[in-house]
Amino acid sequence: MSDVIVAESLTKVFGDLVAVDHVSFRVREGEIFGFLGPNGAGKTTTINMLITLLKPTEGEAWVAGFSVLKEPGEVRKRIGVVFQEPTLDRHLTGWENLWIHGRMYGIDRSELRNRIKRALELVELERWADTVVMNYSGGMMRRLELARTLLCDPEVLFLDEPTLGLDPQTRARIWDYIEVLRRDEGITIFITTHYMEEADKLCDRVAIIDYGRIIAVGTPEELKRSLGVGVVYVKLPRAEGASLLAKAVTEVGLADEVRPMKDGQLAIFVKDAPTAIPVLFEEAAKLGLTISEVSYRMPTLDDVFLRLTGRGLRDEEAGPLEWMRARMIARMRRRFR
Repeated sequence: MSDVIVAESLTKVFGDLVAVDHVSFRVREGEIFGFLGPNGAGKTTTINMLITLLKPTEGEAWVAGFSVLKEPGEVRKRIGVVFQEPTLDRHLTGWENLWIHGRMYGIDRSELRNRIKRALELVELERWADTVVMNYSGGMMRRLELARTLLCDPEVLFLDEPTLGLDPQTRARIWDYIEVLRRDEGITIFITTHYMEEADKLCDRVAIIDYGRIIAVGTPEELKRSLGVGVVYVKLPRAEGASLLAKAVTEVGLADEVRPMKDGQLAIFVKDAPTAIPVLFEEAAKLGLTISEVSYRMPTLDDVFLRLTGRGLRDEEAGPLEWMRARMIARMRRRFR
């Protein structure tokens, strides 16, 4: 199986800010490859270099066999892109949006009509083809953008946070369409996301990126198995009690690792949860502490991220530093284009 995307030491610097730091990876033909990381990690900046909207400060990348530095025009002929922010004309109908897009790419009129019909059927929007886009829901707009990318028969499809802000039901529908594109159209798909369940559900392989650097690459199952443990979540009424319990279970060798979380909660990585949980209660009792909640689960991608970085991947847990970094990168992108 050949590599459709190759990145070697791909780097982007905005002033004093290193947004993407010597990133290297390969995407195989026909796979769904996920870039998983929190807001401001460098996901969108990486996509923008791969689709030739940003020039790398260092390094090189090839998409569909063509250099993003030396042959950007050839790269653009072979890709489709769904950006994080909608780029539809809301005052036109869905059909009109697709028609204008296709004509801009020089598709013959009769051929374009056939392609539009097929694309709308694929994303189940044929009934709303003549509806003005401002009357579409967020999910319908996303589906129309997917349809638009299919008009030019792309070899590689780039999706930047394709389900951001959508409700869970609509998000699941978009996942279905993405899987159909790969299965029925044979398109290689590069997707960025900060939803761990999205990466777990869709992606053949995942690269976890944080602060501009890739910290792990593998299939979702490989990454979860790499922990070699399960995770016990314990919540205590007071944060200081959680600190005492974390120290105690570490000293007795019960846990491979303990990660403090918010609101007096601990993530305790253990090899044998049925044995570990009673001991946790014993250690808490010795310290005069009360455990208010306890739960156990097999590792998820969020646990992998937590183990590698010391903090959760979920959007609601993004701290002020991640938020500031994301805002700074967005401003720098606009400035340096």
